[in-house]
Amino acid sequence: MADTWYPVIDYGRCTECGLCVSRCPHCVFDRGKAPVPVVRLPGRCIDHCHGCGNRCPAGAITYVGDDTGWTPPGRKGSAVEAPAPCGCSVQNGKEALVEFLYLDLETCDRCVATASILDEVMAVLSPALVTAGYDVEYMKTKIESPEQAERYRFLSSPTIRVNGRDICSSLKEDVCYSCGCISGEAVLCRRFTHELGDFEVPPKEVLAEAVMKAILGPARDGCSCEGGYRLPENLKAFFEGVERKKAGTSKGEG
Repeated sequence: MADTWYPVIDYGRCTECGLCVSRCPHCVFDRGKAPVPVVRLPGRCIDHCHGCGNRCPAGAITYVGDDTGWTPPGRKGSAVEAPAPCGCSVQNGKEALVEFLYLDLETCDRCVATASILDEVMAVLSPALVTAGYDVEYMKTKIESPEQAERYRFLSSPTIRVNGRDICSSLKEDVCYSCGCISGEAVLCRRFTHELGDFEVPPKEVLAEAVMKAILGPARDGCSCEGGYRLPENLKAFFEGVERKKAGTSKGEG
């Protein structure tokens, strides 16, 4: 939980729609005063969570301690930002945010194949979910820097999240020669570990079942915004290697 990060309400903009109060799973707002948003427990807010701010249609929410460059999407004339890299804003209601986070979709065989299969899965599942009344959003995000990895609390490539929660049961990696070629470093990429099996690239039926279970099953703990984060050494080596190759230098050179 954050001590120096919490929402601040601009009551001149606020329309008292109550979305921020009803959607916050951390009980930051005083529900007894709903729909008026009153921050009651700021210490319960999660560091770098923009869940309520991304949901505010009036752009009335900013954050103490926010140095991420995020802009309230509801403000006239501002660029609409992508949803927060966590599931706090979609934890309640019939919403499905499916995220594919990756390092490379040109060279990495594992990422390319998994993305292609997920595209097929979402092409089938999305219409059915929409018919069932779900608001479906499917996003792909390339992680291009240590700073972006930290913002997304990215652990390994590729990662699939549904409403901010990793669909894999654990983190397992092995050597990825494709990403090694990109960075010039020995790089590990993620294997798809699930109760249905352990795969370098998940079969379509397995991935479809995992995504559907994550959407329709009981709510799970462990949103990506919770807990501490430290950039894995594996990713640090990848990003440093990419920068060295761009600069035309080798390891150990200034």
